[in-house]
Amino acid sequence: MTTKPSHTDDARSSAMTATYALRRRLPDNVLGHALFSLGMVARVPYFGTVLPIVEQMRPGYCKVSAPKWFGVYNHIGTFHAIAACNLAEAAMGMLMEASLPPSHRWLPKAMSTQYLAKATTRLTAEATLTEPIDVEAISTGTDVVVSVRILDTHGTEVVHADITTWVTPRAGDDSR
Repeated sequence: MTTKPSHTDDARSSAMTATYALRRRLPDNVLGHALFSLGMVARVPYFGTVLPIVEQMRPGYCKVSAPKWFGVYNHIGTFHAIAACNLAEAAMGMLMEASLPPSHRWLPKAMSTQYLAKATTRLTAEATLTEPIDVEAISTGTDVVVSVRILDTHGTEVVHADITTWVTPRAGDDSR
């Protein structure tokens, strides 16, 4: 399905990060997902190690998939732990880009990871916020925890990560 931004989307885009505005301008189809994902990898090259595809991205939710290919194999032929962490961080990062206005920034601060089962297939990371971020209440900084479920093609959660981000207003931003 291809969606075209409406006039109200254009008005809202001033309250979006450039990353999220770009994602919304691209078609919501395989080509749009691939183009956006290539741009993400160009901006954050380390994510390229897992060949991520951003499938869905909106405030409070992001879904990113990665194929199982030889670059992510470990010594037993499964998706290795750090590659799964890279996938989790990519999903968290795109969720934060969609969830914050340009007046705020985020930095990853901590990651707690549980390896629940062998990852023998391609993986999909689903990052979620349990509640919206109240940016009006953030004056100096606050922790925001993003929960990331990493699922195999059978729907089994193989990795769970809770990623703590530090959210602050951008220095010198008087738009609040």
